[in-house]
Amino acid sequence: MANCSQRLELLLSERSRPHIRTGPRYSRSKYRDHLAEWYSPDTAGCAPQPEAANHRRSLAITLKRLMNPKLRIAAITDEFSPDLATALDAMSRIGMSGAELRVLWGKNIMDLTDDELARARDLLQAKNIEVISIASPILKCVLPGAPDVDTRFQQDVFASKHTYEDQPRLADRAFQIAQFMGARIIRVFSYWRSVQPEATYDGVVKALTGLAEKAATADLIIGLENEHACNIGTAAETARILKAAEHSNLKLVWDPANAMVGGENPFPHGYGLLPIDRIVHVHAKDCHMEGHKPVWGPLGTRSVDWKGQIAALLKDGYKGWLSLETHWPGPDGDKMAASTICGWNLRGLAAA
Repeated sequence: MANCSQRLELLLSERSRPHIRTGPRYSRSKYRDHLAEWYSPDTAGCAPQPEAANHRRSLAITLKRLMNPKLRIAAITDEFSPDLATALDAMSRIGMSGAELRVLWGKNIMDLTDDELARARDLLQAKNIEVISIASPILKCVLPGAPDVDTRFQQDVFASKHTYEDQPRLADRAFQIAQFMGARIIRVFSYWRSVQPEATYDGVVKALTGLAEKAATADLIIGLENEHACNIGTAAETARILKAAEHSNLKLVWDPANAMVGGENPFPHGYGLLPIDRIVHVHAKDCHMEGHKPVWGPLGTRSVDWKGQIAALLKDGYKGWLSLETHWPGPDGDKMAASTICGWNLRGLAAA
Protein backbone atom coordinates (compact mmCIF):
# COMPACT_ATOMS: atom_id res chain seq x y z
CA MET A 1 0.00 0.00 0.00
CA ALA A 2 1.35 3.42 -0.92
CA ASN A 3 2.76 5.67 1.79
CA CYS A 4 0.16 8.35 2.48
CA SER A 5 2.57 11.14 3.34
CA GLN A 6 4.35 10.42 0.05
CA ARG A 7 1.06 10.79 -1.83
CA LEU A 8 0.39 14.12 -0.11
CA GLU A 9 3.81 15.55 -0.90
CA LEU A 10 3.45 14.53 -4.54
CA LEU A 11 0.06 16.21 -4.73
CA LEU A 12 1.31 19.35 -3.02
CA SER A 13 4.55 19.73 -4.94
CA GLU A 14 5.26 23.36 -5.70
CA ARG A 15 4.73 23.13 -9.47
CA SER A 16 1.49 21.19 -9.36
CA ARG A 17 -0.21 23.01 -6.50
CA PRO A 18 -3.39 24.64 -7.84
CA HIS A 19 -3.89 28.37 -7.78
CA ILE A 20 -6.99 28.94 -5.67
CA ARG A 21 -8.77 31.91 -4.23
CA THR A 22 -7.68 32.41 -0.63
CA GLY A 23 -8.57 34.95 1.96
CA PRO A 24 -9.84 35.42 5.50
CA ARG A 25 -12.51 32.72 5.11
CA TYR A 26 -10.35 30.11 3.40
CA SER A 27 -6.58 30.27 3.64
CA ARG A 28 -4.03 28.31 1.63
CA SER A 29 -3.04 26.50 4.83
CA LYS A 30 -6.64 25.36 5.29
CA TYR A 31 -6.61 24.11 1.69
CA ARG A 32 -3.46 22.14 2.48
CA ASP A 33 -5.14 20.72 5.57
CA HIS A 34 -8.06 19.48 3.45
CA LEU A 35 -5.65 17.76 1.06
CA ALA A 36 -3.78 16.31 4.02
CA GLU A 37 -7.03 14.85 5.29
CA TRP A 38 -7.79 13.44 1.82
CA TYR A 39 -4.52 11.50 1.90
CA SER A 40 -4.46 10.76 5.63
CA PRO A 41 -4.55 7.13 6.89
CA ASP A 42 -8.22 7.49 7.81
CA THR A 43 -9.26 8.63 4.35
CA ALA A 44 -6.79 7.31 1.77
CA GLY A 45 -7.22 3.62 2.33
CA CYS A 46 -4.03 3.06 4.34
CA ALA A 47 -5.99 2.22 7.47
CA PRO A 48 -9.69 2.42 6.55
CA GLN A 49 -12.24 3.50 9.15
CA PRO A 50 -16.03 3.13 8.90
CA GLU A 51 -16.50 6.87 8.45
CA ALA A 52 -13.78 7.22 5.82
CA ALA A 53 -15.98 7.02 2.73
CA ASN A 54 -18.37 9.77 3.86
CA HIS A 55 -15.47 11.93 4.99
CA ARG A 56 -13.71 11.56 1.63
CA ARG A 57 -16.90 12.56 -0.18
CA SER A 58 -17.17 15.67 1.96
CA LEU A 59 -13.55 16.60 1.29
CA ALA A 60 -14.02 16.04 -2.44
CA ILE A 61 -16.93 18.48 -2.45
CA THR A 62 -14.75 21.09 -0.73
CA LEU A 63 -11.85 20.60 -3.13
CA LYS A 64 -14.12 20.73 -6.17
CA ARG A 65 -15.62 24.03 -5.00
CA LEU A 66 -12.14 25.56 -4.71
CA MET A 67 -10.86 24.26 -8.04
CA ASN A 68 -13.27 25.24 -10.80
CA PRO A 69 -11.69 24.20 -14.11
CA LYS A 70 -11.72 26.63 -17.02
CA LEU A 71 -11.52 23.66 -19.39
CA ARG A 72 -13.41 20.39 -19.09
CA ILE A 73 -11.38 17.50 -17.68
CA ALA A 74 -11.51 13.83 -18.58
CA ALA A 75 -9.39 10.67 -18.54
CA ILE A 76 -8.60 7.48 -20.40
CA THR A 77 -10.50 5.16 -18.07
CA ASP A 78 -7.99 2.32 -17.84
CA GLU A 79 -5.40 4.74 -16.41
CA PHE A 80 -7.46 4.42 -13.21
CA SER A 81 -8.55 0.79 -13.50
CA PRO A 82 -9.26 -1.81 -16.19
CA ASP A 83 -12.63 -2.23 -14.47
CA LEU A 84 -14.84 0.48 -15.91
CA ALA A 85 -17.13 0.90 -12.88
CA THR A 86 -14.13 1.33 -10.58
CA ALA A 87 -12.55 3.86 -12.93
CA LEU A 88 -15.74 5.89 -13.33
CA ASP A 89 -16.24 6.09 -9.56
CA ALA A 90 -12.74 7.52 -9.11
CA MET A 91 -13.11 9.92 -12.03
CA SER A 92 -16.45 11.19 -10.76
CA ARG A 93 -15.00 11.97 -7.35
CA ILE A 94 -12.45 14.24 -9.02
CA GLY A 95 -15.15 15.92 -11.09
CA MET A 96 -14.25 14.50 -14.49
CA SER A 97 -17.20 14.52 -16.88
CA GLY A 98 -15.60 12.96 -19.96
CA ALA A 99 -14.03 9.60 -20.78
CA GLU A 100 -11.85 8.07 -23.46
CA LEU A 101 -12.23 4.34 -24.00
CA ARG A 102 -9.09 2.29 -24.69
CA VAL A 103 -9.02 -0.88 -22.55
CA LEU A 104 -12.06 -2.16 -20.65
CA TRP A 105 -12.05 -5.29 -18.51
CA GLY A 106 -8.64 -6.23 -19.91
CA LYS A 107 -9.74 -6.04 -23.56
CA ASN A 108 -8.90 -3.43 -26.15
CA ILE A 109 -11.97 -1.33 -27.03
CA MET A 110 -11.84 -2.69 -30.58
CA ASP A 111 -12.28 -6.25 -29.34
CA LEU A 112 -15.33 -5.74 -27.13
CA THR A 113 -18.54 -7.52 -28.06
CA ASP A 114 -21.74 -5.60 -28.67
CA ASP A 115 -23.05 -6.77 -25.29
CA GLU A 116 -19.91 -5.51 -23.56
CA LEU A 117 -20.23 -2.17 -25.31
CA ALA A 118 -23.85 -1.90 -24.17
CA ARG A 119 -22.78 -2.65 -20.60
CA ALA A 120 -20.11 0.05 -20.83
CA ARG A 121 -22.57 2.59 -22.20
CA ASP A 122 -24.99 1.88 -19.36
CA LEU A 123 -22.26 2.45 -16.76
CA LEU A 124 -21.18 5.71 -18.40
CA GLN A 125 -24.72 7.01 -18.66
CA ALA A 126 -25.39 6.14 -15.02
CA LYS A 127 -22.45 8.37 -14.03
CA ASN A 128 -23.43 11.07 -16.57
CA ILE A 129 -19.98 10.83 -18.15
CA GLU A 130 -19.66 11.67 -21.83
CA VAL A 131 -17.58 9.51 -24.17
CA ILE A 132 -15.26 11.94 -25.93
CA SER A 133 -13.08 9.64 -27.93
CA ILE A 134 -12.57 6.07 -29.01
CA ALA A 135 -8.87 5.68 -28.22
CA SER A 136 -8.27 3.17 -30.98
CA PRO A 137 -4.97 1.53 -32.02
CA ILE A 138 -5.61 2.35 -35.69
CA LEU A 139 -2.31 2.75 -37.60
CA LYS A 140 -0.27 1.39 -34.68
CA CYS A 141 1.35 -1.17 -36.93
CA VAL A 142 4.24 -1.48 -39.37
CA LEU A 143 3.78 0.23 -42.73
CA PRO A 144 4.76 -2.30 -45.42
CA GLY A 145 7.81 -1.27 -47.41
CA ALA A 146 8.95 1.29 -44.84
CA PRO A 147 12.53 1.40 -43.54
CA ASP A 148 13.32 -0.57 -40.39
CA VAL A 149 11.44 0.23 -37.17
CA ASP A 150 13.24 2.54 -34.72
CA THR A 151 13.75 0.30 -31.68
CA ARG A 152 14.67 3.12 -29.29
CA PHE A 153 11.03 3.69 -28.38
CA GLN A 154 8.74 1.39 -26.44
CA GLN A 155 5.70 0.33 -28.46
CA ASP A 156 2.66 0.45 -26.17
CA VAL A 157 -0.08 -1.73 -27.65
CA PHE A 158 -2.65 -1.77 -24.80
CA ALA A 159 -3.97 -5.27 -25.41
CA SER A 160 -3.98 -4.73 -29.18
CA LYS A 161 -1.99 -6.92 -31.58
CA HIS A 162 -3.47 -5.84 -34.88
CA THR A 163 -1.54 -5.82 -38.15
CA TYR A 164 -1.53 -3.66 -41.27
CA GLU A 165 -3.97 -6.07 -42.90
CA ASP A 166 -6.40 -5.54 -40.00
CA GLN A 167 -6.65 -1.76 -40.49
CA PRO A 168 -9.74 -1.60 -42.77
CA ARG A 169 -11.66 -3.87 -40.40
CA LEU A 170 -10.49 -1.86 -37.39
CA ALA A 171 -11.61 1.38 -39.00
CA ASP A 172 -15.08 -0.01 -39.70
CA ARG A 173 -15.39 -1.24 -36.13
CA ALA A 174 -14.12 2.04 -34.67
CA PHE A 175 -16.78 3.97 -36.59
CA GLN A 176 -19.48 1.59 -35.31
CA ILE A 177 -18.28 1.94 -31.71
CA ALA A 178 -18.02 5.74 -31.91
CA GLN A 179 -21.57 6.06 -33.20
CA PHE A 180 -22.90 3.62 -30.61
CA MET A 181 -21.14 5.44 -27.76
CA GLY A 182 -21.89 8.94 -29.02
CA ALA A 183 -18.19 9.79 -29.33
CA ARG A 184 -17.15 12.43 -31.86
CA ILE A 185 -13.42 11.62 -32.06
CA ILE A 186 -11.63 8.48 -33.23
CA ARG A 187 -7.99 8.63 -32.13
CA VAL A 188 -5.45 7.21 -34.62
CA PHE A 189 -1.67 7.08 -35.11
CA SER A 190 0.90 7.13 -37.95
CA TYR A 191 2.47 3.63 -38.11
CA TRP A 192 5.36 2.46 -35.91
CA ARG A 193 8.26 4.85 -36.16
CA SER A 194 10.85 4.11 -38.83
CA VAL A 195 14.53 4.97 -38.67
CA GLN A 196 13.64 7.27 -41.60
CA PRO A 197 10.22 8.72 -40.68
CA GLU A 198 10.09 11.01 -43.71
CA ALA A 199 10.13 7.97 -45.99
CA THR A 200 6.71 7.01 -44.60
CA TYR A 201 4.99 10.38 -44.98
CA ASP A 202 3.28 9.67 -48.28
CA GLY A 203 1.80 6.49 -46.82
CA VAL A 204 0.77 8.27 -43.63
CA VAL A 205 -0.94 11.09 -45.53
CA LYS A 206 -2.76 8.63 -47.77
CA ALA A 207 -4.05 6.62 -44.78
CA LEU A 208 -5.11 9.69 -42.78
CA THR A 209 -6.85 11.29 -45.74
CA GLY A 210 -8.77 8.10 -46.41
CA LEU A 211 -9.89 7.91 -42.78
CA ALA A 212 -10.91 11.59 -42.79
CA GLU A 213 -13.00 11.11 -45.93
CA LYS A 214 -14.74 8.18 -44.28
CA ALA A 215 -15.28 10.25 -41.13
CA ALA A 216 -16.89 13.04 -43.12
CA THR A 217 -19.71 10.72 -44.16
CA ALA A 218 -20.45 9.93 -40.49
CA ASP A 219 -19.92 13.44 -38.99
CA LEU A 220 -16.93 12.18 -37.01
CA ILE A 221 -13.40 13.50 -36.46
CA ILE A 222 -10.17 11.59 -36.99
CA GLY A 223 -7.83 12.70 -34.22
CA LEU A 224 -4.17 12.10 -35.08
CA GLU A 225 -2.19 11.72 -31.86
CA ASN A 226 1.46 12.72 -31.99
CA GLU A 227 3.17 9.63 -30.57
CA HIS A 228 6.91 9.31 -30.09
CA ALA A 229 6.88 5.60 -31.03
CA CYS A 230 5.16 6.44 -34.33
CA ASN A 231 6.29 8.40 -37.37
CA ILE A 232 4.52 11.59 -36.30
CA GLY A 233 5.84 12.26 -32.81
CA THR A 234 6.74 15.93 -32.53
CA ALA A 235 4.87 19.15 -33.22
CA ALA A 236 7.18 19.87 -36.17
CA GLU A 237 6.32 16.51 -37.74
CA THR A 238 2.64 16.99 -36.96
CA ALA A 239 2.49 20.43 -38.56
CA ARG A 240 4.06 19.07 -41.73
CA ILE A 241 1.59 16.18 -42.00
CA LEU A 242 -1.47 18.30 -41.25
CA LYS A 243 -0.40 20.76 -43.95
CA ALA A 244 -0.12 17.89 -46.42
CA ALA A 245 -3.46 16.43 -45.36
CA GLU A 246 -5.81 19.42 -45.42
CA HIS A 247 -9.15 17.89 -44.49
CA SER A 248 -11.71 19.38 -42.12
CA ASN A 249 -12.35 15.98 -40.53
CA LEU A 250 -8.67 15.39 -39.71
CA LYS A 251 -7.51 17.12 -36.55
CA LEU A 252 -4.88 16.76 -33.84
CA VAL A 253 -4.85 15.08 -30.45
CA TRP A 254 -1.99 17.15 -28.99
CA ASP A 255 0.22 15.32 -26.47
CA PRO A 256 3.02 17.59 -25.21
CA ALA A 257 4.74 14.84 -23.22
CA ASN A 258 4.95 12.61 -26.30
CA ALA A 259 6.62 15.46 -28.18
CA MET A 260 9.13 15.78 -25.35
CA VAL A 261 9.98 12.08 -25.54
CA GLY A 262 10.49 12.64 -29.27
CA GLY A 263 13.22 15.18 -28.49
CA GLU A 264 11.26 18.42 -28.77
CA ASN A 265 10.51 21.18 -26.26
CA PRO A 266 6.70 20.93 -26.47
CA PHE A 267 5.92 24.30 -24.94
CA PRO A 268 6.39 26.97 -25.96
CA HIS A 269 8.43 25.85 -28.99
CA GLY A 270 6.44 22.86 -30.24
CA TYR A 271 3.03 24.34 -29.56
CA GLY A 272 4.02 27.45 -31.51
CA LEU A 273 4.51 25.35 -34.65
CA LEU A 274 1.01 23.86 -34.62
CA PRO A 275 -2.10 25.01 -36.50
CA ILE A 276 -4.03 25.83 -33.35
CA ASP A 277 -7.43 25.62 -35.02
CA ARG A 278 -6.82 21.93 -35.74
CA ILE A 279 -6.24 20.89 -32.12
CA VAL A 280 -9.38 18.95 -31.21
CA HIS A 281 -8.22 17.28 -28.00
CA VAL A 282 -5.32 17.36 -25.51
CA HIS A 283 -3.70 14.52 -23.55
CA ALA A 284 -2.11 15.34 -20.19
CA LYS A 285 0.80 13.46 -18.67
CA ASP A 286 4.26 14.44 -17.45
CA CYS A 287 7.82 13.14 -17.48
CA HIS A 288 11.49 13.99 -17.56
CA MET A 289 14.03 12.35 -19.82
CA GLU A 290 16.98 10.14 -18.98
CA GLY A 291 18.64 9.68 -22.35
CA HIS A 292 15.95 8.36 -24.72
CA LYS A 293 13.90 7.00 -21.82
CA PRO A 294 10.99 8.94 -20.30
CA VAL A 295 10.57 8.78 -16.53
CA TRP A 296 6.90 9.42 -15.84
CA GLY A 297 5.76 11.28 -12.75
CA PRO A 298 2.90 13.25 -11.19
CA LEU A 299 1.28 15.67 -13.63
CA GLY A 300 2.65 19.18 -13.28
CA THR A 301 5.82 18.15 -11.43
CA ARG A 302 8.18 17.14 -14.23
CA SER A 303 9.48 18.79 -17.40
CA VAL A 304 6.35 19.76 -19.34
CA ASP A 305 5.27 23.34 -18.64
CA TRP A 306 1.62 22.49 -18.07
CA LYS A 307 0.74 25.83 -16.50
CA GLY A 308 2.06 27.65 -19.54
CA GLN A 309 0.51 25.19 -21.98
CA ILE A 310 -2.97 25.43 -20.47
CA ALA A 311 -2.76 29.22 -20.26
CA ALA A 312 -1.86 29.33 -23.97
CA LEU A 313 -4.73 27.01 -24.90
CA LEU A 314 -7.16 29.27 -23.07
CA LYS A 315 -5.69 32.40 -24.68
CA ASP A 316 -6.00 30.80 -28.12
CA GLY A 317 -9.66 29.96 -27.59
CA TYR A 318 -9.37 26.20 -27.19
CA LYS A 319 -12.75 24.76 -26.15
CA GLY A 320 -11.95 21.05 -26.02
CA TRP A 321 -11.03 18.72 -23.19
CA LEU A 322 -7.92 18.11 -21.09
CA SER A 323 -7.73 14.34 -20.76
CA LEU A 324 -5.52 12.52 -18.28
CA GLU A 325 -3.27 9.75 -19.60
CA THR A 326 -1.30 9.17 -16.40
CA HIS A 327 1.44 6.71 -17.50
CA TRP A 328 3.13 7.17 -14.07
CA PRO A 329 2.93 3.81 -12.24
CA GLY A 330 2.37 5.62 -8.96
CA PRO A 331 3.75 5.39 -5.41
CA ASP A 332 4.67 1.76 -4.74
CA GLY A 333 3.14 0.84 -8.10
CA ASP A 334 -0.36 1.92 -7.06
CA LYS A 335 -1.88 3.05 -10.37
CA MET A 336 -5.18 4.12 -8.82
CA ALA A 337 -3.28 6.39 -6.43
CA ALA A 338 -1.21 7.71 -9.33
CA SER A 339 -4.23 8.64 -11.41
CA THR A 340 -6.07 10.09 -8.43
CA ILE A 341 -3.11 12.34 -7.63
CA CYS A 342 -2.69 13.33 -11.27
CA GLY A 343 -6.43 13.83 -11.66
CA TRP A 344 -6.55 16.33 -8.81
CA ASN A 345 -3.43 18.00 -10.19
CA LEU A 346 -5.12 18.28 -13.57
CA ARG A 347 -8.19 19.83 -12.00
CA GLY A 348 -6.01 22.35 -10.17
CA LEU A 349 -3.99 23.21 -13.27
CA ALA A 350 -7.18 23.65 -15.30
CA ALA A 351 -8.51 26.02 -12.64
CA ALA A 352 -5.38 28.19 -12.48
